[in-house]
Amino acid sequence: MKITYWSDFACPYCYIGNTRLKRAIDDLNLDVEFDIRAFELDQNAPINVQSTTVERFAKKYGLSLEDAERQVSQISGLGHDEGIDFKYETTLYTNTCDAHRLMKLAQSKYPDKVGKLSESLFDAYFVENLKLADRDVLLKIALDTGLDENDVKEVLNSDLYNIKVEEDEDIALSAGIHAVPFYLFDNKYSIPGALSYDDFKKVLTQIIAENEVDDDKETCSCSDGVCKI
Repeated sequence: MKITYWSDFACPYCYIGNTRLKRAIDDLNLDVEFDIRAFELDQNAPINVQSTTVERFAKKYGLSLEDAERQVSQISGLGHDEGIDFKYETTLYTNTCDAHRLMKLAQSKYPDKVGKLSESLFDAYFVENLKLADRDVLLKIALDTGLDENDVKEVLNSDLYNIKVEEDEDIALSAGIHAVPFYLFDNKYSIPGALSYDDFKKVLTQIIAENEVDDDKETCSCSDGVCKI
């Protein structure tokens, strides 16, 4: 099974949704190929922190600071439920383009490191509360993941892979994707948003069943008492 998904490393539901999905995949013992696509929630996000997460959340959704703090805390609680030391309230919101460009580097030259890099970037933001626009932070994450220092510095000191990030986002917008996470299973079944673990498991089970039926139809088509190979 192939799962393509668009996400941003500053999106809490992306981290929560991916964690639930991977748990469901593990429990069903599935062989899955992931195709991670870039999606910046705010392409104009600053390089330096300009406000707290609660302040930004309140402004974005037209909430009081008290209501925003309550909702941000509830989202952190969802992360805690998935076993993540989730600290959404104290995240340092900055631009994530460089983080996405590093992911493109990994996908291009270090495919076996993609999953680890993705999780490390999410952890850096939501658990360690690091600035994902800080290139020293990104360099350390990439090196700890196993990427080559020269390759990483080449990306961070240039605009390499910018076009790849933009292509992902253009594809998303042309497909009507305006929010993340967004999952596409086998290029046929789309799931917008972070489903619960149980719902992800139901979706995966249904897709497996439908694929098995499709395989049977391709192998043997029977009509009028005749089966054709």
